[in-house]
Amino acid sequence: MTNLEKYDNAFMEVLQLDASALNDELVYESVETWDSVGHMMLMAALEEAFDIMMETEDILVFESYPKGKEILSEKYDVAF
Repeated sequence: MTNLEKYDNAFMEVLQLDASALNDELVYESVETWDSVGHMMLMAALEEAFDIMMETEDILVFESYPKGKEILSEKYDVAF
């Protein structure tokens, strides 16, 4: 499984989204399931998928689907 597939799967499973919803317009609270609880569940799923421990600051600024890829690639060496 590629890193992009792992990333997408976390969003789809945790936030109960279809693949078609995964785009640059997907931002925090833009869907009902991406609330504060959903956000923490998503962070936990991503940490597990990539075997990382995200810093609190990164969790707080993880505000969109594209921003998440940026954070993971720049700070945690996850190549997409």
